[in-house]
Parts: sequence; structure tokens; C-alpha cells
Amino acid sequence: MKWTKKFSERWTAFRKNFQPWGIQMTTMASFSAVVISIAVILGVVLYMRFSTSIRETSVERTEQQLEETASSLEDYLLSMRQISDSVYYNIIKNYDTADTALVEQMNLLYEANHDKILTIALYNEQGSLVTAQPVASQKEDPDVTRQIWFTEALDQVENLHFSRPHIQNLFDDGGYHYYTVISLSREVEFIQNRRPRVGVLLVDMNFSAIERILKRINDTENGQYYYLCDNAGNIVYHPRNMQISEGLFKENASVDGRRTNGVYDTSFGGKNHKVVVKTIGYTGWRLIGVIPRSALTYGTNNIRYFITMVVTLTLMLMLIVSRLVASRISRPILLLNDSVKNYEAGEKPEIYIGGSPEIRHLGSSIEKSYLRIDELMHQIVLEQNERRKSEIDAMQSQINPHFLYNTLDSITWMVEGEKNDEAVYMISQLARLLRISLSHGRTIISVRDEIQHAESYMNIQKIRYKDSFSFSMDIDPAIGDMCTVKLIIQPLLENAINYGVQGMDDDGEIALTGKMTPAGDIAISVTDNGMGIPEEDIPLLLTKNDRVHRHGNGVGLVNVERRIRLIFGEPYGLTIKSELDEGTTVTILLPAVPFTKENCEKLENG
Repeated sequence: MKWTKKFSERWTAFRKNFQPWGIQMTTMASFSAVVISIAVILGVVLYMRFSTSIRETSVERTEQQLEETASSLEDYLLSMRQISDSVYYNIIKNYDTADTALVEQMNLLYEANHDKILTIALYNEQGSLVTAQPVASQKEDPDVTRQIWFTEALDQVENLHFSRPHIQNLFDDGGYHYYTVISLSREVEFIQNRRPRVGVLLVDMNFSAIERILKRINDTENGQYYYLCDNAGNIVYHPRNMQISEGLFKENASVDGRRTNGVYDTSFGGKNHKVVVKTIGYTGWRLIGVIPRSALTYGTNNIRYFITMVVTLTLMLMLIVSRLVASRISRPILLLNDSVKNYEAGEKPEIYIGGSPEIRHLGSSIEKSYLRIDELMHQIVLEQNERRKSEIDAMQSQINPHFLYNTLDSITWMVEGEKNDEAVYMISQLARLLRISLSHGRTIISVRDEIQHAESYMNIQKIRYKDSFSFSMDIDPAIGDMCTVKLIIQPLLENAINYGVQGMDDDGEIALTGKMTPAGDIAISVTDNGMGIPEEDIPLLLTKNDRVHRHGNGVGLVNVERRIRLIFGEPYGLTIKSELDEGTTVTILLPAVPFTKENCEKLENG
């Protein structure tokens, strides 16, 4: 145990006296790892270059194969167009369908191209067969009007239309043979019994010719294959068509068929492929070469194994070195970063000071900066609160004593007139009003006290104005125990008297209402039936405090609006609605904050 204790003491002393490397020294130590990394990078670059060369060669070979095959297909399709043009322009337009010469000419053309085409047929616009070569009996009621080649020819009269491969089902050759064809159709005009008619010319191409072209390029050993589809993704030819029809193989034709010419990287069926697309003229078909990932890396296994072995050994050495270096550099920085993040998140952790001398100096500077920031923020908060309180006190001090002088004069007049009961009532209401106005220097009082203050004020005013107007209150008891800024209802009532009902012949009405809104706030409204306010003056009432007041204390609605927003924020304050000769309603909107000691202190202190 003695040697353990001695080792611990020496280790502690070593840690105290040990001076960690600086960043410059750590960087120099990392240079050896950079050298190893360069070797790895060179190996990877060589492999990537070799692999890229193989992939580019494979893609170029596929593009060349597609070009040649597309050219063969386009030549074949062009010959079909030429046959269709010959039938239409050289035969149908020059002969009446009732003329035997038309049949003879069509027969000669068919015999010259019977290895390419299966049928030449002319139908009228009702779908009835007019003539066909070779001569064969039409199957019973094939209803060609519902077949796509027929409807497309009549719908798009300017175009030639190539159908997808299908079983020829129009004619019966007596041998129960079923031929796969591609139908080339177009709208034509012909003469029948010297009368012009409209119909559809059909040339059924032998699909086996296209199959032969595509089978030649699908004889590969590396998994690469080619298929043909239309621009809607419908497969025209596929080397695995049988497997597709039985659900054993899926092709991404719905996506590939909509691609334009080019090379694409794609993923389908959980495998990555490179797809080369070439559009076939006249039809809009897409000839697509699919190169599996295995085909792209074919022949690179040996070089890959060699480079992998060299890189693996180098990486093992590099990882050991880089771990030591990264830990040496990053650990103090990460600890410092974590402590700064915790501080920014609102916690008060100690800023980490450790690591190299540079990082220790940085941590010490950050710690001092945060301490200074905290001091400045605390000072700013105190100054803002004092400024806010001063602003509220200044606005509350704007209340003119004119109302108090008038009330005292009224009391003096009552005493001199020996109206002692009225004088006593007037004095009690005035005392109650002043008690709530002072509120021990507080700015926040309960809604109940503010309502009592307003009621006392109106009781005094009704006596002063000899009941020349009526006053009513409808206050929801639920809002009584909520917080409010004091002296915000009295200015509204004073305006209602001075600018609303004063001068009316005992018809003046003032109503004070208070309730909870559906949104959970408090709405206190003062409504009068006075002369109203012009619409253009309403926005000025809450924006200008320098307007000349005819009566009252001169505080105005701007004072009330500002005091509410200083305490509760922008969403709250006053709204005014008025109509000339109808009256005015001023509404105070306050948040529903319960009147508790804690809430009052928070609101008083901002």
C-alpha cells in the first residue's frame, strides 16, 4: 500500500508541474499523421481513377450500343412510315376503293414488304373494314372503334401513331396463328363510290423484327441489359418480359420512360444502377440501357483487394496517431464549448479553464466577459425598471387637481346651503376615491378597487351635475380579483361626461361593463349615447397627446393607453368605436392575471 500512496503523490506532483503542449506543438506532432493520410489519399485516388475509367468506358460503350441500336430501330420505323405514306399518297389518294386497281396496288406493296408487315387495312370512321391485304376474313365483330390505334388516329389527325406490342386480333387466317404486332395508324381521306370519306389506315408491323434487333444487344454476361418502353413507362420490349408478366421481376420503366436523353444514377429494388436513355425518333419510345453496379466494377476486384489491404494497414496506424492527437487538441476545446453552451442555455456553470496555455487563456477571458456581461445586464435591468416606474409615475402625476377643486367647491356650497347629508355623502365618496387613488403608492390594484374608484367618481359627478345623466354598471364578479393599472377607468368616464352626454337634456346615459372575453382576457367598456366622434378623429385619440382639451383633467386616452402597454405589453390597451349622434364605446383590454402578491410584485417590477 505504501508504494501505491507514493505513486499517487508523485502522479499528483507531476500533474501540477506538467505544462501541456501548446497548439503549435500539437500541430507539429500531427504532421506525421498528415503524411500517412497522404499515402492513403493517393491509394484512394488511384483506385477512384481506375474505377472511374472503367465506369466511363462501360457507360460510353453502352451509349455507343444505344446509338447504333436506336439508328437501326429508327431505320426500321422509317421504312414503316414510308410504307404507310406509299399506301396513302400513291394508292388511296389515286384510286376509288371500289376500283380493283387499288387492291392490286396494295397487294403489290404488301408482297414487296411482307417480311416487315403483317397487314395493311383501311377502315372508315365508323370502324367498318373497307379493304385489307393480304385478303383475309375479319373476325366476327372485333369492334375496332374501341381500340387505341383507331381512337388516337381520329383524335390526333396530324400525327402517325405507333401502338405498343399486342396480339393481332382483327383477321382470321384459318391456321389459329397469333402474331405480335405494332400498329401504325393515321387518319386518311379516301374515295368510295366517288364520294369522299374519312377513315383510318392501319399498317401492322411484325414485332419479331424489333425483337431480333434488341435480342442482339442483350447477349451480355455482366448483368447489363437493354429494354424499350414508351414515354408513359409502358414496356414495348424487355428481355425478361416473361418474368415481369409473372410478377417475378420488376422494372423502373414508369420513371425511366419519362427521362430525357442522358445518363442517370438511380436506385430501384434496393439496388443501384446507372441508366442510359436514348429516345427513338417518330415514336417517342425510350431505348434504355441498365448497367448494374456489379457491371460498373467488373474487373476491378484484384486492384481493389490490393489497395484495400494497403489502406487498411495504413489506416490502423493513422487511427492510433490521430486519436492521440485529436484527443490532445479537441478535449479541452470541447469541454470549454460545453461549458459555454450550458451558460448560454441559462445555467450558471463554471467556465472550463484547462488544456493548452492558449485555451486556458481563452477560457479565462470568456469567464471574465460573462461576469462583466452579467453585471451590465443586471445594471441595465435595474435602470430600465427605474425608468419604467418613473414614466408610469410621471403619467399618473399628470392627473389635474381641477376635479378635486370643483368637488371641494361643491361640498362648500352644500355646507353653506345646509345640505349636510349631501355634503357628508360627497365627502365619503371623495375620501373613498382618494384612498384608492393613492393605493399606498402602488401602480397595480385589483379590478374590484378600480371599479369602486370609478363608482365613487361617478357618484360625485352625478351630484355635481345634478343627475343630468344616468349611470349604470354591469360587472362580472369573476374579474374582480384580477390585476389592473389604477386610474384607467376614470379618464374614460370623464371623457364620456365632458365630450358625450354634457349638454343633453336629462337623456344622457353612461354605462360601465366588465366581462371575460372568449380568449380569456378582460374587457372593460365605457359607453355613452352622446354626440359621437368623427371617424377621422378616432385614430388621433390614441396617437396624439398634444390635443387641446375643452374640459376635464387633460390626461387623455393616450396616457391610459401608454400606461397599460408599459405594464402588460403591446397586445393590450384601448379600442374606440363611435358613430355620430349615436354614441361612443371605449374598451379596455387587459390580460386575466390573478391579483396575488407575487403577481403584483412581478408587474410592479416589470
